[in-house]
Amino acid sequence: MQNVFHGLGIALITPFKTDGSVDYDALKRLVEYQLDNGADFFCILATTGETPCLTKEEKDQITAAVREMVKGRVPILKYCGGNNTAAVVDEIKSTDWTGIDGILSICPYYNKPSQEGIYQHFRAIAQASPLPVVLYNVPGRTGVNMEAETTVRIAADFPNVVAIKEAAGKLGQVDEIIKNKPKNFEVISGDDALTFPMIASGAVGVISVIGNALPKEFSRMIRLEFNGEYEAARKIHHNFTELYKLLFVDGNPAGCKALLSDMGMIENVLRLPLIPTRIETKQKMNDILKKMRL
Repeated sequence: MQNVFHGLGIALITPFKTDGSVDYDALKRLVEYQLDNGADFFCILATTGETPCLTKEEKDQITAAVREMVKGRVPILKYCGGNNTAAVVDEIKSTDWTGIDGILSICPYYNKPSQEGIYQHFRAIAQASPLPVVLYNVPGRTGVNMEAETTVRIAADFPNVVAIKEAAGKLGQVDEIIKNKPKNFEVISGDDALTFPMIASGAVGVISVIGNALPKEFSRMIRLEFNGEYEAARKIHHNFTELYKLLFVDGNPAGCKALLSDMGMIENVLRLPLIPTRIETKQKMNDILKKMRL
């Protein structure tokens, strides 16, 4: 299997109305806005989508809605993961994957398994999956880091594991994966702030939070890098440096939702335990965008 998730991937937020229900009109606006401004694929129902706070019915409805909105124009990567291997396998087997192009699955969180446990977890997922699998390594959320050796081992043993969303924040680990990986396995940045150096090292794209609000600018940086125009791409990267930090200081996707709310795209509503970003954080982000004339 080949990895089709290249370029700017959007870690799609879930917009809510003021009453807390899912805002499907806002979701359609977002999808069209992002497609019009450089999105190459969507990643749905993962961390940025506040998925732990969605019901199964809502997740099914969002999947159907996004599939209908996208209409095959770009690939869709859908999250399916957890810390109970058997439950994840059962979910994979019982889900209708029509119109979905790949499965994103996270390292088991909270349990803190060994590297062998991580390998066996993804072995079970790879054997059950009818679609290409993208691994997701994010130790800041899971409490365990999937070492480069384990990633490469999984990639070598299971051809349908086609990529990793790498968000460990360790460029040395990224280099080790890229150096030793099988030919058809690829690395995707899971961290907006490290996307520039990761693509320079050989990553093929990003699953982006900032791309929800600023897809045109972020996709331009990526395309410049792909074309070898590193100086121009670096300038965009440096313009965003402070914004990267502010987006996450009050939790994700609070910062991104604040930007989108100011743009008139969504209501600034999150589901508990997440709450909207602080006023001072919001003001700092707006000041940066004014300087960038965005």
